[in-house]
Amino acid sequence: MNAIRRLLVCATLAAVCLTGVQAVAQEKYIVIASTTSTEQSGLFGYLLPVFTKKTGIQVRVVALGTGQALDVGRRGDADVEFVHDKVAEEKFVAEGYGVSRKEVMYNDFILIGPKSDPAKVAGGKDIVEAFKKIQAVQAPFVSRGDKSGTHAAELRLWKTAGIDPVTGRGKWYRETGSGMGPSLNTSSSMNAYILADRGTWLNFKNRGELTIVVEGDQRLFNQYGVMLVNPAKHPHIKKDLGQSFIDWIVSDEGQKAIAGYKIGGEQLFFPNAKH
Repeated sequence: MNAIRRLLVCATLAAVCLTGVQAVAQEKYIVIASTTSTEQSGLFGYLLPVFTKKTGIQVRVVALGTGQALDVGRRGDADVEFVHDKVAEEKFVAEGYGVSRKEVMYNDFILIGPKSDPAKVAGGKDIVEAFKKIQAVQAPFVSRGDKSGTHAAELRLWKTAGIDPVTGRGKWYRETGSGMGPSLNTSSSMNAYILADRGTWLNFKNRGELTIVVEGDQRLFNQYGVMLVNPAKHPHIKKDLGQSFIDWIVSDEGQKAIAGYKIGGEQLFFPNAKH
């Protein structure tokens, strides 16, 4: 009887293990490498369950600065890229790492600063002029310094202003090397200026003395794009599942879902996919 019982137990365990393996094999999921803004703004928490409910495809998000997110794709560690640095995205495709970049949505960058406004930039519409004033008085400025889309946009603005902020590193110019949320926390603790995306700012709670000081300049436009990681480079990429997400996010249904995400009645992202 003991021998029979042992055989039954072993058979049961084997069946359980086989069922578990089959369940894992049957689970449909993709990995999306994206920016911290899509996660920290709350957009993905709102959007992805809608996609999963429709398709049965689970989504695992790796949220990094755009530069790091693209590196994840270059290594083949993600199926889809959903980022916001058009120049870097087009280079990613040109180098053969991505397939057919599509525009998805936009929001804008805003300059955040302390209510005391030592650089006297509040209410202005010229972001480059604001950067010049900040540097002129050496007012504290926090940079993400993480090769993200926001960091790339910030560096382009400094360049347009004719200023190399790195010469002030460690004094008035502080680099966090981290995402938008942690960088905003640093800015709040220092009462420093910072360039942020509006979506993360609207979802940010630890504002302290910070407020929006400059907005509305056309140079603050912030476009997001989506791409499939090239399966020709990495054959293990889940091409069909990844394409299903891309097709959905640019469809009328996906675009409507993006438009439906609001905080305090304010829309955070504006769909602009081309059909």
